[in-house]
Amino acid sequence: MTTFTTEDGTQIYYKDWGTGQPIVFHHGWPLSADDWDAQMLFFLAKGYRVVAHDRRGHGRSTQTAHGNEMDTYAADVAALVAHLQLKDTIHVGHSTGGGEVARYVARYGAGHVAKAVLIGAVPPIMVQSASNPGGLPLDVFDGFRAALVANRAQFYREVPTPFYGYNRDGAEVSEGIKLNWWRQGMMGGAKAHYDCIKAFSETDFTEDLKSIEVPVLLMQGDDDQIVPFADSAQLGINLLKHGTLKVYSGYPHGMCTTHPDVINADLLAFIEA
Repeated sequence: MTTFTTEDGTQIYYKDWGTGQPIVFHHGWPLSADDWDAQMLFFLAKGYRVVAHDRRGHGRSTQTAHGNEMDTYAADVAALVAHLQLKDTIHVGHSTGGGEVARYVARYGAGHVAKAVLIGAVPPIMVQSASNPGGLPLDVFDGFRAALVANRAQFYREVPTPFYGYNRDGAEVSEGIKLNWWRQGMMGGAKAHYDCIKAFSETDFTEDLKSIEVPVLLMQGDDDQIVPFADSAQLGINLLKHGTLKVYSGYPHGMCTTHPDVINADLLAFIEA
């Protein structure tokens, strides 16, 4: 496997295919770089260099008991970019990976990043509070933690149904996609996944979004059952200096997998604009 080692001794697995302008893909919780297969193959064929890593504690990377929060996730990305000597890079993040992109670009992106894309992403912040009344109550995320502790394998069998909108009338259910979600989730570490729930739900990315100088595309389905649209992209677009919002009617959270032809074409158009 292709890995590099961070300063704290964590081994980060990554894929690095092709040449040309690099596109770095950041996966959602609790998945891995494999969740980007449809995008990586598409952009590789278009002449881009495609890179995707397994976040610490996820997939084939070290099952860390520490550093499972956004500051360290972003620092790991910075280390990966330095390791691969990437320049003029486009960063594409889905869900939790969108938060990772926002934090990385805000803190480390100057001079390295050309554009960014956040897809069904968690910024500005998911959890409900006095300043974010439209967020999800904390007990929703406490429920995630309880389900993970009680029976992670069963919990991960259940999440793909709303994730891909398979509970909607007329949905074409793919058992293979559901099983692949479960496979990726179970590859990672329970402690890291438990910690990451706090990272994706309680991290406030408001100032990150405000500080980003490069063009950012926000993409989200209006039937996203995991990251509610009204409290994510609809708010985030107002915080960006150079933001574009594209909303997909009826699309689910996992639309990169359920509708790759549409998403890939729109990503390409933004990147090449």
